[in-house]
Amino acid sequence: GKPLKLMARPLRADIPIYLAVMGPKAVAQAFEIADGWLPIFFSPERAPGVHGPALEEGFALRGGRPADWDLAPLVPVVMADDVQACRDFLKPMLALYVGGMGARGQNFYNRLAQRYGFEGEAVVIQDHYLAGRKDDAAAAVPDALVDEIALVGDSSRIADRLAAWQESGVTTLVLQARQPEALQALAELTG
Repeated sequence: GKPLKLMARPLRADIPIYLAVMGPKAVAQAFEIADGWLPIFFSPERAPGVHGPALEEGFALRGGRPADWDLAPLVPVVMADDVQACRDFLKPMLALYVGGMGARGQNFYNRLAQRYGFEGEAVVIQDHYLAGRKDDAAAAVPDALVDEIALVGDSSRIADRLAAWQESGVTTLVLQARQPEALQALAELTG
């Protein structure tokens, strides 16, 4: 056979490599070898305690933190006046990940929720989900977990929460939003 030829030309010579990982060893590796990290369910308040040791280990092996290294968490955004409705919109997705992704003993999302301090809640979510009680699993997702890993509520509440993300060392927010008005509001708040 003939070797394949690249038909499209890249827009730049160097393409940054990001890792989307969450286990402590994999996170340390992201800090060591990658250009950035794409964490899911990132809690700006708990990240220093949960991910700090991996950060120190990975950057130590690398010889320090590169100036352009990118911390780019995926952040769900739901904007509305009713904060509880916003939280409730995200809870089935969180229940799926925390409760239904992987086997009982091998669910990385469940372990992450536990490392964030939601040990009992993570077990209950998983028990409900694996028993087929998805609505109960969603109802068991704590409001505090949603508030920590997402931007929910009206634009004023979201603006207040943005400070925690900015102080956490995040360099890029990868917004997961279905509402164009939420993206517009965030652009105005951060612009």
